[in-house]
Amino acid sequence: MTIPLVILAFSLALGSTWLAWRYIRLRRSLDDLTARVRAATRDGDHFIEDVDELANLSSAINSLASTLTIQLSSIDTERARLAAVLEQMTDGVLMTDEAGRVTFVNPAAERLFERAETSLGASMTEVLRHHELVQAWRRSQQTGEIQTASVELPRRRQYLHLVVIPDRHTPGGSLLLAQDLTRIRRLETVRQDFISNLSHELRTPLASLKALTETLQDGALDDPPAAHRFLKRIETEVDALAQMAAELLQLSRIESDQMTLDQRAVAPLDLLSMAEERMRLQAQRAGLTLHVDCPSNLPAVRADAARLGQVLVNLIHNAIKFTPAGGVVTLLAEASSGVVRFGVRDTGAGIPADDLPRIFERFYKTDRARSSGGTGLGLSIARHIVEAHDGKIWAESLEGAGSTIYFTIPISQ
Repeated sequence: MTIPLVILAFSLALGSTWLAWRYIRLRRSLDDLTARVRAATRDGDHFIEDVDELANLSSAINSLASTLTIQLSSIDTERARLAAVLEQMTDGVLMTDEAGRVTFVNPAAERLFERAETSLGASMTEVLRHHELVQAWRRSQQTGEIQTASVELPRRRQYLHLVVIPDRHTPGGSLLLAQDLTRIRRLETVRQDFISNLSHELRTPLASLKALTETLQDGALDDPPAAHRFLKRIETEVDALAQMAAELLQLSRIESDQMTLDQRAVAPLDLLSMAEERMRLQAQRAGLTLHVDCPSNLPAVRADAARLGQVLVNLIHNAIKFTPAGGVVTLLAEASSGVVRFGVRDTGAGIPADDLPRIFERFYKTDRARSSGGTGLGLSIARHIVEAHDGKIWAESLEGAGSTIYFTIPISQ
């Protein structure tokens, strides 16, 4: 009995030793695996070498790490794509936390609200700086609903539209979308003015024609001298309508790129001289002096001479119309950085500062031009012809001291 007991005690001792050894080895393997998992978590894109005792667990962790790496790469790609979109957006985007502090702002928002990157952390009141916009943001916070507000900023001549959207992922936070509608409002104003001006331009000759025909029907036909006079006035009004229709058709063709240019090398002096010759008699009848100020050695420009001649004639005609007798109209040209700058300068009443940006619009007329006749299309046609030559046209004027219409044409290579 003694020997079996000894064998049993020895077996138990050996088993205990083997279990202790396995425990210690497993513990070391777990500690090593824990260290490697932490390293993989810290460094990323790092796989774990198989541990014999925990081969299946190591394989499962490596599989999980591979999946996480792919997902993180996808998230990084989407984040970069979203950042690029937000960077290039023309609309301003801001995000705020529950305290109303800015947590994100894109470059467009910084431009719209005239804030630098220090907007991060600023309060919405500091950023928006307009009570209607601030009220829209506060209403959204209180109601948890989308709010909108539109304001006009006279100092900057800017029209802003703000949309405030509650952030469902950040309680109390908001997403704000700011849109600059200045250009759209300006185009809407131009459209309304165009319809108004066109109606005005058509109403006057049509009313005259109706009155003249009614007068003829009421007995003026029996008075030959009066009938002849009325018929001449009818002819004048019909000619005005025909001219308006022709200029509208020409403008439509230009704007739809149906105008063809026969561009050749042309001397600036030749262009000005031909225009001066065509308008000389009209200037003399108005009691004005018309002369050319242009060096003969200016480089040639690449242009359609007939089209640019039309531009110059239109500009000279306007200058003559608004310059009182005894005044001077000067045609000038000078070289400047790869272009020749042409100009038509007068000593007339000048153009009001508020009208300067709009005188090249269709049918747009200043108050003093409304009673002077004309269709209001000449300057618009001139602008399109100059731009078709890759040039620019603009006006400079001091009210009461005359004005100058400039345009540039590239030098012929």
